[in-house]
Amino acid sequence: MSVPEQLRYSEEHEWVAGLENEDRIVTVGITQHAADALGEIVFLELQPGEGDTVEAGETCGEVESTKSVSDLYSPVSGEITAINAAVIDEPKVINDDPYGEGWIFKVKITDEPGDLLDAAAYDKLTEES
Repeated sequence: MSVPEQLRYSEEHEWVAGLENEDRIVTVGITQHAADALGEIVFLELQPGEGDTVEAGETCGEVESTKSVSDLYSPVSGEITAINAAVIDEPKVINDDPYGEGWIFKVKITDEPGDLLDAAAYDKLTEES
């Protein structure tokens, strides 16, 4: 499975795009590895909404699949600026395109994320699991 080089990853299998943006707004989703492990995603619940804050490492929702229910963690701290309504309405988009149309939310980060993995480190993590 291909892990995009330009993204950063959490150990809980979320990805972050846009850390280099001057506006400090990043996009968050779950990785292909997580989507494959979950199986067909049938429901997605985000507990915070637009304008609410999230903390890195804390639970911010649930992903339900035909196999299980898993917590969704925020890989960064900040204010949610957008939620992808398309994945709330049709969660299978995450399975089909986790790094594109399957993004979940956007955050204006308040702190520099310190413990995100690069693609090589995330590859190593997923090989071990």
